[in-house]
Amino acid sequence: MSDNQSWNSSGSEEDLDTEFGQPVELCGVLSKWTNYIHGWQDRWVVLKNNTLSYYKSQDEREYGCRGSLCLSKAVITPHEFDECRFDISVNDSVWYLRAQDPEHRQRWIDCIELHKAESGYGSECSLRRHGSMLSLTSAASGYSATSTSSFKKGHSLREKLAEMETFRDILCRQVDTLQKYFDACADGVSKDEFQRDKVVEDDEDDFPNTRADGEFPHNNNGSKEKLFPSVNPKGINGIDFKGEAITFKATTAGILSTLSHCIDLMMKREESWQKRLDKEIEKRRRVEDAYKAAVIELKKKSHFGGPDYEEGPNSLINEDEFFDAVEAALDRQDKIEEQCQSEKSRIHRPTAVPSGDVYSSIGSHRFAQKPYTRSPSMSSVELVSASDDVHRFTTQVEEMVQNHMSYSLQDVGGDANWQLVVEEGEMKVYRREVEENGIVLDPLKATHAVKGVTGHEVCHYFWNTDVRNDWETTVENFTVVETLSENAIIVYQTHKRVWPASQRDVLYLSAIRKILATNENDPDTWLVCNFSVDHDSSPPTNRCVRAKINVAMICQTLVSPPEGDKEICRDNILCKITYVANVNPGGWAPASVLRAVAKREYPKFLKRFTTYVQEKTANKPILF
Repeated sequence: MSDNQSWNSSGSEEDLDTEFGQPVELCGVLSKWTNYIHGWQDRWVVLKNNTLSYYKSQDEREYGCRGSLCLSKAVITPHEFDECRFDISVNDSVWYLRAQDPEHRQRWIDCIELHKAESGYGSECSLRRHGSMLSLTSAASGYSATSTSSFKKGHSLREKLAEMETFRDILCRQVDTLQKYFDACADGVSKDEFQRDKVVEDDEDDFPNTRADGEFPHNNNGSKEKLFPSVNPKGINGIDFKGEAITFKATTAGILSTLSHCIDLMMKREESWQKRLDKEIEKRRRVEDAYKAAVIELKKKSHFGGPDYEEGPNSLINEDEFFDAVEAALDRQDKIEEQCQSEKSRIHRPTAVPSGDVYSSIGSHRFAQKPYTRSPSMSSVELVSASDDVHRFTTQVEEMVQNHMSYSLQDVGGDANWQLVVEEGEMKVYRREVEENGIVLDPLKATHAVKGVTGHEVCHYFWNTDVRNDWETTVENFTVVETLSENAIIVYQTHKRVWPASQRDVLYLSAIRKILATNENDPDTWLVCNFSVDHDSSPPTNRCVRAKINVAMICQTLVSPPEGDKEICRDNILCKITYVANVNPGGWAPASVLRAVAKREYPKFLKRFTTYVQEKTANKPILF
């Protein structure tokens, strides 16, 4: 991201505008992940009115934004390892953003979170703003406000039953107290009645005279008040306190009995209620798990191609997913290649190679003088080195050629370290597993036999960059950085990216040589060697992972004598090819993926290339 990154905000320095209660606006330059081809690109980003928008640059704002996100339901995730990066996702849309430094990243995250909180979707302040008096707790529980206190979270039915037991005990104590009071009142009334009866009997003995109407004499002040109003049946004797107390006790006992019966019923039903609750909880758990799994799967699909899922030390993609993604990408490339080849064959139909094989195997081909046998003098070969082929890498080239001629042609059939991984007709591919610091460095060796072509022709088409794109399908582009001589060049090439693997580039010297035999029985041999070098004009970049290679193609021409006086034709020619490759891919691709790709692609490459050479040379004079 550019160092002159600008940051602007409208309003005050506070998080909220004091007058209107709205978050501040923010705008500036952030790096945005575009795709795996262009990577991170600087964009002008604006945060305003709960919406995050981006423009290609600040000067192009008048042309409209390139994209925008509503922050109401956005999820902001600071990256775990990259201190300057944060991701914003809304459903299946994800923005990967990088700030200039961690401080600016935190500034953006705080402002975005503030806009999200004030977006009016269920926040507490939005409820106050809309005048809602509904309790969030009661709304979530689903109970009315009047019953909330009785059904608070955490109070089980057993606890409520314990409360009812307590209330029953209190009520029993109150009834006992009342009963004692009523009993005392009843005892007091009984004593008063006994005392009254005694007094009346004494008075009747002292005053026997009564009036004719049966009333007692009046008192001295002429009042008609009865002498003993307490003995009136309509007085206190009319209230049966003890009976009333017994009735009240019986009533309360019935209430308590009914309440106990209800408690028993509730306790019996609690078990069934608990089972129902457990079932509902289990259903909810399963639904939540399914929802989480669906969200994770959706994120995987929506984030497919994002920076977190590409090759790297902190990649989120596991080895199996990496392998499946690479295999799917290679299958797509194969389909595209087949379509292109079928289109080319439809437009340009090449002349078929003359039929009729004189010999059907390598063993039946022989030289004009005698059958080929490898002589001990092959280890000390002579190289074609003209005066104009001398350059600053000449010593390295000759060393590489000598090494390949000494070791690459050795038979690996009886070596236990070499494993035969592919065998298709005359073609065999061997591999020796080697790892260094977790990086796969497996040497590969392939042998093949191709009829109708010479070793010179095969090496010519393999080395010539003018026809490279005609047969090479894995190279995206290449450039001849420097021409050292007529037979040596330095080439920089980038290979097509196979997601999620990082893109690779290679800078190598390519030289072609004819090996002069020192024995008449030695076959006509040509060699092309490609090995990595350094060059000031093509330094490594962050866009690609620089791979190191040491590759050689050694081609030997075997000729069988024609019948009678006939001239040698392509039916009499067989090219024995030995292809060796030592590649350090660099990066963090899993070992299993690299080995599987090598096993799959090397045979296809060799078959595709040799078929191309056969088609190109079918109607041309033989080039020895």
